[in-house]
Amino acid sequence: MIKIGNNTIEIKKGYITQEHSDAIVNPANSKLQHGGGAALAIVSAGGFEIQNDSNKLISIIGNVPVGKAVITYGHKLPAKFVIHTVGPVMGEGNENEKLKKAVTSVLNLAECYNLHSISMPAISSGIFGFPKDKCAEILLETTIKFFTNKDTSLNKVVMCNFDEKTYNIFLEKSKKYLLK
Repeated sequence: MIKIGNNTIEIKKGYITQEHSDAIVNPANSKLQHGGGAALAIVSAGGFEIQNDSNKLISIIGNVPVGKAVITYGHKLPAKFVIHTVGPVMGEGNENEKLKKAVTSVLNLAECYNLHSISMPAISSGIFGFPKDKCAEILLETTIKFFTNKDTSLNKVVMCNFDEKTYNIFLEKSKKYLLK
């Protein structure tokens, strides 16, 4: 666990769909079509209402650009909300900055909704091909910067990944912050 004032970042091995945070983060595509990876797992566990909410949102606002985030209800999930963010696809250019922007959008949206806790997986590191080690660095650094520079209602971010490899990468990358 990393402490930044009254705020914490926890590295956890587990399923994002079982998290009891106020919101979980869905690494989504710009059309919010939840057909694979974490997105499919979230809709499968939370109910098709999440996909229906996403479809309604897209019909109103259009596609979600890379680096932006939107929110829907969690329905059957333990979390009240799902924050959907569109991370970069590896090879599209300027991926590091786009991932930082996606994480910042998630954190700002959580703050706007006065949430106290969110659980976030390794955005873009699955089918979008972002390197897991660089993903871990960006997610950790961006969250630490957010907590350091802002008085926020958000006081806990859980970096939650189900596979051993990704969990271990996040755990290893977090060690440099434990020493400070």
